Amino acid sequence: MGIQVTKSEFDRVLSAWNKDYEFHGPALFKDAGAFSDTDQVRYDRITSIDDIIFDKKSRFSFKEVILPITQRLFYFTEDQVKEAEMNQKKLIVLLRSCDLHGLRRLDEVYLNGQFEDPYYKAFREKTKFIVMGCEKSFASCFCISMGTNRIEEYDGYLHVEGEMVYLDIKDDELLAAFNEVNVTQTQVEPKFVTKNDVEVKVSKKLNLDAIYSEMWEEYSGRCIGCGRCNFSCPTCTCFTMQDVCYKDNPACGERRRVWASCQVDGYSDMAGGHSFRESKGQRMRFKTMHKIYDFKQQHGYHMCVGCGRCGDVCPEYISFSTAINKLNDVVEEGERHE
Repeated sequence: MGIQVTKSEFDRVLSAWNKDYEFHGPALFKDAGAFSDTDQVRYDRITSIDDIIFDKKSRFSFKEVILPITQRLFYFTEDQVKEAEMNQKKLIVLLRSCDLHGLRRLDEVYLNGQFEDPYYKAFREKTKFIVMGCEKSFASCFCISMGTNRIEEYDGYLHVEGEMVYLDIKDDELLAAFNEVNVTQTQVEPKFVTKNDVEVKVSKKLNLDAIYSEMWEEYSGRCIGCGRCNFSCPTCTCFTMQDVCYKDNPACGERRRVWASCQVDGYSDMAGGHSFRESKGQRMRFKTMHKIYDFKQQHGYHMCVGCGRCGDVCPEYISFSTAINKLNDVVEEGERHE
């Protein structure tokens, strides 16, 4: 059983939530696109249901809310270190099913390994997640192939039809805000994608022999190493550290954690001048195998959630779904030859 409210009543709920939480969802950034006179959709604070963009895919995923692009960790002086304070407000994040599946991947990396990441954990523990209805696939999505088009583990579900908002709220703390508005009990059936235009196949015979395929050389000539694919991905987790020294006193400064990309020059550089995966084809090979082979070997499911953002933002129109299918053809062709 769910509830329905008018948009204006839901805005009252948002106001109540925003007293203790920051509500984040996909919003329109006017004239902030990659090209002149184009807009961009990415995550921002939401104060009205009309601010939420439902019919377009966000350029960045929800990840930038709980895993900031740049995060100040601590300050340092000549003889002291002080941990940076984080915003104490709790978070509510509105996201799609594929992205909430992406959260599970982030948890595997930052929380379920040998060590817990305290900075990610702090954001994770203060965040509630509301899934938005997503009944129509975007052109580049392949979430069904990756098994991420549906999900039942959420704090809330929301979709809009005309002037009405339909919700399934499982979290009692979020539900309490509806006591102050007029609600109607109704049956709410979550709307999830049932068909994608894009389909991928990951061969069950995929193994490390695939790293020797000549297919990777294509990407040495196409990829420019900009890293956009990684930054738009909801499951990429790599970061680097930056120490920023202040001009007025170089002995004082701050340490920041900043997103990093395995596709960018210098990512695999090591002390002594050593470097791995120097060609862009080798980096594409590393990323692809990690998303659909290495991670699954360790955790039992693919890292990629099929959101298609990496292909959407690539300036060279490199499609990750096409790369997966090419790899599948290479593996199957090798089996036939044997």
